[in-house]
Amino acid sequence: MSAAKTKAQNLINENGVVVFSKSYCPYCKSSKDLLDKLGAKYELLELDLVEDGSAIQNALQEISGQRTVPNIFIKQKHIGGNSDLQAKSADLPALLQDAGAL
Repeated sequence: MSAAKTKAQNLINENGVVVFSKSYCPYCKSSKDLLDKLGAKYELLELDLVEDGSAIQNALQEISGQRTVPNIFIKQKHIGGNSDLQAKSADLPALLQDAGAL
């Protein structure tokens, strides 16, 4: 397993909620805004601000089948991207509580 894949998998395994993001991405901002509004605790990795960001993005493709950001995991389960998160907004408080993020 590559170092990037190990790093991504460890973040997913060790945190209730993980958002893999890019600092300039409007869809990522929308996801982070929704989580912030709900008061959720989440681990955030801005892929454009870390040296191994593109390697991690490639590893996420292997892990989740999704290469785009935001790439969101709740309770070690791949949720998807911003539209997937927004579509779950009614169920989100319960999901976040279950993940220990609220």
